[in-house]
Amino acid sequence: MLIIILLLILGAVMAYISKFNAVLVNVNLGAYIFNDIPLFYVIIGSLLIGLILSYLVYLVDLLFTSWTLRGKENEIKKFKKEVLELTKRIHQLELENEKLKHNHHQEPQDDNAL
Repeated sequence: MLIIILLLILGAVMAYISKFNAVLVNVNLGAYIFNDIPLFYVIIGSLLIGLILSYLVYLVDLLFTSWTLRGKENEIKKFKKEVLELTKRIHQLELENEKLKHNHHQEPQDDNAL
């Protein structure tokens, strides 16, 4: 419903622009010359081209942002793996330390060992 209301408002604005900007102008695009084009077509065309270009810039920025986030996620995974390996090593060293403290020939059993 909101989209319909916005389209009606946009249509009213375009009708208002066309009412007061009906002057015929010449448009030069490089080697091409377009004669007798109403000014409101030029205004609306410029608006649409600007919106399309800004959307393309937004998409490029979104692409680079997603690549950056993907790289950061990979780094986080790598560091989590490193933390897990270090935790396992610490636990092994704690078991070894207990073994050396008590001088038992039997290793202590730990059900929570990694």
